[in-house]
Amino acid sequence: MAVVFGGRSSEHAISCVTAGAIMAAIDRERYEVVPIGIARDGRWVLPPSDQRLAIEDGRLPEVTGTGGVLAMPFDPDDRGLMVVGPQRVPERLGDVDVVLPLLHGPYGEDGTIQGLLELAGVRYVGAGVLASAVGMDKEFMKLVWQARGLPIGDYVVVGDRAWRHERKRKIDEIKELGLAAGRAVFVKPARAGSSMGISRVADEADLDAAVEAAREHDPKVIVEAAVEGREIECGVLQGVDDAPAEASLPAEVLVGGDHDFYDFETKYIDSASGLAIPPDLPPAAIEEVRRIAVQAFDAVDCEGLARVDFFHTSDGRWILNEINTMPGFTPASAFPQMWAATGLDYPALVDRLIQTALRRSTGLR
Repeated sequence: MAVVFGGRSSEHAISCVTAGAIMAAIDRERYEVVPIGIARDGRWVLPPSDQRLAIEDGRLPEVTGTGGVLAMPFDPDDRGLMVVGPQRVPERLGDVDVVLPLLHGPYGEDGTIQGLLELAGVRYVGAGVLASAVGMDKEFMKLVWQARGLPIGDYVVVGDRAWRHERKRKIDEIKELGLAAGRAVFVKPARAGSSMGISRVADEADLDAAVEAAREHDPKVIVEAAVEGREIECGVLQGVDDAPAEASLPAEVLVGGDHDFYDFETKYIDSASGLAIPPDLPPAAIEEVRRIAVQAFDAVDCEGLARVDFFHTSDGRWILNEINTMPGFTPASAFPQMWAATGLDYPALVDRLIQTALRRSTGLR
């Protein structure tokens, strides 16, 4: 099996940390693991055997392999990986039965590597091409959920051309979300994760800078009306042997320190924040959020795994925020912690994902 990590997105480092944690949990007596790093420039390489894939003293890891470049034949009957390079005899690493594409953000979590693996006829963990693409793009994620009658908040999409040529019209639309009445909005890259490029804006004067900050990650931006409520997350796993998908116990995000919201530093660097698993909610509310999480998973035709994020309002409503089709698996990540609280520890969770992928067919499903 191959574990692919790194990638070209701004979430490169978190992908590396996820891979380090998962590879440490894989049963090496059952699985032979080939780590594959994707450098920031897009090269597929064999990382050094001694490379540390963890956040250490606030420093983020990075794929730095400079050896042979990896290649995969696009032949469904030949699943072998090859190491190639100038003045080097091609070396076959062996067949790959399944791939763990532990990539976050564009160029990985968005259906691109899933499409490559489909073309190569290789099984892989996680959502397929369509679900990955929909789950990555917050606009289309919301459109699908809305079409299925699931609860979402108000939002405005700011495309690249619209921002350059119709800025006033877009600002007027954003003001209608509540900014004109003094209510905050959240400005986000439409196709990014790990809270990269997100700003909370409470003053119209700060809006231009917030949009430009988001555009550093993605030319397409989404602006969401702030929802007053508690942040709740729930893990979902594809059912075993064609059973329905199932949800974990949910977790409440507890933002501590001086942070206004659950940003990148809060998630991965600052230890002042944490999770309450399960949240202090009535049993009926916990069962309801688990039910809606599965509905959100099914609505985008997801497979394998996902983390579904919600707001729970003071009047008891659930509002969907987003779905992550390849959630973080770092030691601080909510997804493995929620499943551990539900009775599935980290090694068992990783094994279930691998076995689910091995049992499913390649091609159209």
